[in-house]
Amino acid sequence: MFVVMRDWLCLLPKVCSSHTLILDTPEPYLSASDKMDASKTLGMTSAISLAKPKTSDLEHSKELEEYLRDAGMFESDAELNHRFEVLGKLNTFVTQWIRDVSINVKNMPPQIADTVGGKICTFGSYRLGVAGRGADIDALCVAPRHIDRSDYFTSFYELLKDQPEVTELRAVEEAFVPVIKMKYEGIEIDLLFARLALKEVHDSVDLKDDTILKNLDEKCVRSLNGCRVTDEILRQVPNRESFRLALRAIKLWAKRHGVYSNVLGYLGGVSWAMLVARTCQLYPNATASTLVEKFFLVFSKWTWPAPVYLKQPYDAKLGFKVWDPRVNVQDRFHLMPIITPAYPQQNSTFNTSQSTRAVMVEEFKMGLQITEDIMLGKATWDRLFQPPNFFTKYKHYLVVIAVARSPEDHLEWYGLVESKIRHLISTLEHNAAIKTVHINPATFNCRDSDYVDKPHSSWFLGVDFNRSENVNIDLTNDINKFVEVVYKQSTYNKAYKEGMEVNCKYVKRKQLTNYLAQDILDKYKSKGEEGQPKVIGQKRKSDPVPPDSPSRNSPLSNKKPKIDSEAVSQATLNGDDSNISLDEAFSNTSIPALAPEINTTQQSLPLSS
Repeated sequence: MFVVMRDWLCLLPKVCSSHTLILDTPEPYLSASDKMDASKTLGMTSAISLAKPKTSDLEHSKELEEYLRDAGMFESDAELNHRFEVLGKLNTFVTQWIRDVSINVKNMPPQIADTVGGKICTFGSYRLGVAGRGADIDALCVAPRHIDRSDYFTSFYELLKDQPEVTELRAVEEAFVPVIKMKYEGIEIDLLFARLALKEVHDSVDLKDDTILKNLDEKCVRSLNGCRVTDEILRQVPNRESFRLALRAIKLWAKRHGVYSNVLGYLGGVSWAMLVARTCQLYPNATASTLVEKFFLVFSKWTWPAPVYLKQPYDAKLGFKVWDPRVNVQDRFHLMPIITPAYPQQNSTFNTSQSTRAVMVEEFKMGLQITEDIMLGKATWDRLFQPPNFFTKYKHYLVVIAVARSPEDHLEWYGLVESKIRHLISTLEHNAAIKTVHINPATFNCRDSDYVDKPHSSWFLGVDFNRSENVNIDLTNDINKFVEVVYKQSTYNKAYKEGMEVNCKYVKRKQLTNYLAQDILDKYKSKGEEGQPKVIGQKRKSDPVPPDSPSRNSPLSNKKPKIDSEAVSQATLNGDDSNISLDEAFSNTSIPALAPEINTTQQSLPLSS
């Protein structure tokens, strides 16, 4: 049962030195004029510990930095300079495009067009100062009010096509946050667009000012909030140097352990940054190594779905919807809310499912035991970053394979299929015969002869079934629903091209060598019992433990009746043309069935195998 009033938000747990539970309790949303008074201290509560670092903490942080440098989590000076050059060229290119459109399309006199400006702003890991070798750049094209989004996705896109420095160019105009993706001189760039309600956009324009959002549409606001949230995160941490080193460590750990992917239901870069920032607020004087340990301590004990805040939320009275379960019914169903600190505040983890949250919480607990051993001198940092034993952990797997005729088609098809895998996870979670669904966000090339010569990508899902004697499990409907969602999306977006397919196959653990090379499987093998603790490790007196959190009934806990027919081994989308309405393609409550048949073959799935 969900508490609708303010008490629902009074569930933010914090561990403190007195072994009691303290709560992040937001006051009613503040007005913009009261905002500064509420921001005198960092975070929603006072710090857990103000202890200064010990010599051993500094040594552990030095060892951590050395490991991260060897792992490629720091970019070289040459690469950093190259990024500066690319951003400078892109900024010049954008301002020139805005000038040309102003004169040639908007009929603006040249002398006025020379003054309208426009600029490129960065956000994400690059703006946070934690970009590693080969990392992409998240950037925003900020334009004055007479430049439309349609101009951006037509004339600007066509100009980029003609640039020899630009490769792998593609536009995703219908996305929740519209974006142009490309490689510019070999650097991956995701470029968003926002039109301000200003005649001129100069370098002095302050994007953190809430009034900049006046009279903007929601897509522009979402695009601007990439920069606004990133800058606000940096303002909310007490020590940026320690924050950055700890965040580099957590990002590497999350990628190595397969829990770094917003689109698949794990956490994306901004969510991991906010969790690390919250840890910094609770331990403001801690070094990076201590912050990494406390990160696992705090979030292995967090009483989800209690939300994580970096600051007191406020209402700027501009009419935009903010995350608030007291007002918005759908917000009460979010499983792992991490709330962005800039107005309008949003949940950055709305894709998280029961399964992906369970995987992350288990990883937090394992990370806590390992970091405790590191601090006690019983282990090195290498142990924390060892990949888990994904391909030996389960007896049963599903493999999703996206296939296209050409590399260009595959680039578009890959993103569409990946964005819909969370629908498959959600459907499988509701199957009463299934206990656990675990998606590995990494993509692999298959050894299967059907795909080896075609552009393709594959994802693997580990599946654990509830034990039942002499029962076969039918996954046909579950897989059909997923395939249908992909088909609907490709039809609505007119993205489907001949040769595009999505296949879903059942694979036993002993059959994985038919799909993956042995060196890949060896990478995921468990090294003894390391990294697989069953319980939390030894506690020190300085590590407080909060009492058990109150229980809550999740709205996703209801299960469908058990299905006891045969199990599907493959479902293939052949791309038959069909007229699909927008309402059909984006149902929020269920995945509707389609009239076109899905080509499936069936296979028995005995649980004893």
